[in-house]
This record gives sequence, structure tokens and C-alpha cells, in this order.
Amino acid sequence: MSVLAQLRRPGGLRNFPWIVAAAVVGCALGVALIPRANFLSQNAVSDPPRLYGEALPTDGSAFDVALQRVRERISGWFNLELPDGSVRRIGYGALGVEIDRARLRAIVEAALGARDQRARVTPVEVSVPLRVQTERALVTLLALKDELDETPADARLDLDRRVVVPERAGRLLDVDCTLASVSRALAQGDEAAALAFEPLSPRRLASELDQIEHGALLGAFETPHDTAARAADRTFNLGLAASRLDGYVLMPGAEFDFNAVVGPRDEASGYQVAKVIAAGELVDGIGGGTCQISGTLHAAALLAGLDVVERHPHTRPSSYIKLGLDAAVVYPTINLRLRNPYDFPVVLRETVRAGRVRAEVRGARRPQTVTLIRRIDQAHPFDEVQRPDDTLPRGRRALAQRGVPGFDLHLYRIRREGAHAVRETVVASYPATPQIVRVGTGSSSTATGRPPHDVLPEYLADELLVLSQLADSDGPAVEQRTPGRFGSPGWTKEIGAPVWEPKGR
Repeated sequence: MSVLAQLRRPGGLRNFPWIVAAAVVGCALGVALIPRANFLSQNAVSDPPRLYGEALPTDGSAFDVALQRVRERISGWFNLELPDGSVRRIGYGALGVEIDRARLRAIVEAALGARDQRARVTPVEVSVPLRVQTERALVTLLALKDELDETPADARLDLDRRVVVPERAGRLLDVDCTLASVSRALAQGDEAAALAFEPLSPRRLASELDQIEHGALLGAFETPHDTAARAADRTFNLGLAASRLDGYVLMPGAEFDFNAVVGPRDEASGYQVAKVIAAGELVDGIGGGTCQISGTLHAAALLAGLDVVERHPHTRPSSYIKLGLDAAVVYPTINLRLRNPYDFPVVLRETVRAGRVRAEVRGARRPQTVTLIRRIDQAHPFDEVQRPDDTLPRGRRALAQRGVPGFDLHLYRIRREGAHAVRETVVASYPATPQIVRVGTGSSSTATGRPPHDVLPEYLADELLVLSQLADSDGPAVEQRTPGRFGSPGWTKEIGAPVWEPKGR
């Protein structure tokens, strides 16, 4: 195999000692070896060797000068090329590019030795030896992957404009192939390499949605949301998540995957920080509010007669939706999945307007009448947890989180089609949410004020709730409520739960 072929092979830099020796022999025979890398050049024997077009001194400083020139060369930018022709400029250092000093010294010494040959030869050009620290390069490429990965988007219906929104292909940056591309470019003396992507195809094409009928309302549900300025970030998240699934078409027998359709809830996707439930407590988190979109859709899907393949309750009841109808989602681990059991496509609709989140399931016709019955079987008292707080004066107490009892319940769904009826049963449990009281441990000089006070009232829940979607109505489901044992103020004290008393004020 020729020297040129050896140099162009992946990993060809490892063969530099052999390449340099072959170059010396080639010079003696008057042969030119010109790889694609155009870094080090020895002209006619009367001329000194050159690096990047600059002559190297013939004394002992040649290596130091060559080293400085290579350092200057890799102090600039390396271009990573995208498929659309644009580039990302990355520093050589960020790619973990290093100079192999030992090999560079061997190349310079070989070039100086070849200069003493008596025959006049054509130029000899070989690569400057660079190597890549894989660990450092991976850090940079993985960060770039987070930025450049794109989730495919299925074609959907824009029900407001009555048009089909075309699909969009996605892509995943192939870090291993990109790293190999960068290494090959460096070995060949190039200052650019192509980024390698794995294409991701959408599942639903616009051509499949031309004749979709959606005039009939199968099921609808609404939940309220706070429109005040303090909830602006949460409201933004609601609208963003709803827009990702609004107009989604679910073919007969197909499944809807909430996490796959709505995508990651992170800053790169545009989501903002708002309250989320974590281990039973309300805390700040990216994408807060997304669960209201999934919960409202879950309730509408129940009323529409869709199959619920996967659904998870929260670790505490939600204030915006009835107990048992919520649906927790966390990307990518906790999901809501629905299946279309009908022989016609259904269209999912979700909007956020005027303080209401509304979810609809629409189709060609409504073959079933659906009734939901939720019955709370039992409630469990919560505990009280005290936490020291040096921002409060010693002995002062503040309610940081009001406790919520735990619940055991049954949810029944009755689907009627003509004289035929099917009853489905779901058993669910919600753990008790502890009441958190902060107790002051600070002095008058260190206390800075009071932590936020939980203003939520005692949690009330209807012992019996019946929901029905009227066949000819585009409005939300009709409710029949029986407060019972858990729907009147003061009931948590009756089951033995601790009552908040602001002592030490």
C-alpha cells in the first residue's frame, strides 16, 4: 500500500514514523509524496524546509519555530458543517486537539536531513501530527447534540384555520461518527468536518390527513388556570404544551404518546420555571403546568371512550382538576398514553384561553355515550412535620405547606352503545401530603422575615362525582356532585389530622 493511502486511512497518524522514513527514501530517489494535508514542505535542495509557507531555520531552533507555527494554526477555529450548509465554529482546544510533539520533532529532523541529499527533488509534503483527546471532544459534541437534536413533528390539523400542518423530520447528532469525521479531517490537514446525523422520520404524513372528518364531539373537559401576572410563566408553559398536541390525529387502533408528541420540557424547548409537584411538595421546576394539559386531556379522553393505556396519579391532589382525573407526566419517564378504539380517526384538540384549559376529542361520529362515576372510599389523616428556620425569630411558627389527606377511590366508566353497555373500573390511591410548619431558630439580629405562607384552604373533595358528556353539546361535561363526608369544611380535623395553629406569633 502506498504512503499516501496509509496517511489517508483512519488512524493514519499512528504510522508517522514509517511515513517520515519513506519520505526520506523518496526524496533520495527524486519521488514526490504529496498527501492531502499541505502543512510541511521541502522544496529543491537549495531551499530550507517550509512550514505553512514559511521557511524554517536550518539551525537548532527549527523545531521550536515549527512548534510555534502549529500552535498558531490550531489557536483559531475548526468548522463543523451542518447539512444546510451553515457551520459551527469550535475552538481546536474545545475539540481536545493536541500536538504530538515527538512526532513533529521527527518530521522536522527528517525534513532537515533530506535537505542534504545531492539530487534535486520535487516538494515533499506530510501532515502535522495532531491527536484528539476523546473525553474532551465528547464533552463539546454532547453539548452540541443537546442544541442540534430535533424531535420529528407529525402532520396535524390546524382546526382554527382548517388546514393541514405538514410533518417535519427530526434528527439526532451521531457523536461517534462526528468524532471520526473530525479525526479524519485533522489527519488530512482540513479545517472543517461534516457533522453526522441520524434522521428521524415522523409517524404521520400530511398526505394521510386530507379527508379526516372531525365534526362530532366525542368528549370534552375544561379546567381553570390562574391568569394573574404571578402565574405568567405557568400560563406560558400551558400554551406551549397545548400547542404541541393540538390537532393531533389518532388513527384507528393507534396510540397517542404524550411525551413523544409534546417532547422534552426543558429550557431548550422554550419552557419556563413554574411550580411542579415533587415528592408531595410544590417546588419550582422547568415546565411547570404541563400536567394540567395531560390531566385535562385524560379527562376528555375518558369521556370520549378512548382506551387509557398508561396513566399515573400525582403524589398529591391537584387544585385545578377533580380527584382521580389528573394525569402526571414527567419527560421521559412518566407518561400518558391513549389508544383510539374506533374504526375512524379521532382528532385531539387542546386550547388555553381566557383562564380555561379545554381539551376535546373529535371524530366523524359519536357511537357511544360515556358516564364517569368517581367514589371516594376512604381518607387517611396527614402528619405534621416541623422544620427549623433561622430566618424566623426563635419560637415563631409559619405554615409552609398545608397538609392534604390521603385517599382511596374507585373510578367507574360506563360506555353505552345502543342496548350494549360496558363498565370499567379503576382503583387509585393518593398518599397523604404532610403538613410542613417552619419553626423559628434565629435571633433578632439574624432573622430576616417570614417564609412564604401557604394560603391554600383545607382540601375538599366530593364523596361522589358523576360526569356525563351530553350527546348534542359542545360544552364541558355535566357534573352531579355529592359532598358527603369529605366535602364540608372541618372534615380533616374529624379524621384526626393536625390542625394548623399559628403559635408563637
